[in-house]
Amino acid sequence: MPVTIDRTTSSRPAPPVRLSMTPGPGGLDGMWWPRSRVLTRELPPLTAALGDLWGRITGVTLNPVHWPVIPRWVSVAGRTVPVGWSTEEQDPHRVTLFSADGRRDVLVIPPETGAEAAAQLMAGADIDAPARDGAAERIDARSREEAWETDGGARPGSPLSRPMGSTGCLPARQRR
Repeated sequence: MPVTIDRTTSSRPAPPVRLSMTPGPGGLDGMWWPRSRVLTRELPPLTAALGDLWGRITGVTLNPVHWPVIPRWVSVAGRTVPVGWSTEEQDPHRVTLFSADGRRDVLVIPPETGAEAAAQLMAGADIDAPARDGAAERIDARSREEAWETDGGARPGSPLSRPMGSTGCLPARQRR
């Protein structure tokens, strides 16, 4: 039995990017509410929309905690935009976009967030407040550096909040 593959594109336009350019706390330049966690589908319209505002997007960085697959690049308007990731330096709730004008940080509202809570966040509501639709995850838009500066140092109980050597363990070369 012969198989026919239809490679024609849909005549339906892609849905608009759910994006708010309302600046937020912690130096946020906007908020983005993707429809899914599929970056190859979500990043091209985001980078195209932001490229119209900020100039050509030359790179994207994110934290892989909430994304099941991280592509090395995405295709935008016939060119490729590299996608990088970091678990150390990148806030899990932000996407950082780079252009010739510099770096911009956008809060990612989880796709599972209800419409009412997402609308409140995109309108600039308090992003540290718990979502009303029962979303279990608190959206924390502050970077680690900002928390360090504004909260008076490392949070209690973290390894950084104890004086050096207070754990009683020394590296092997210093145990003599």
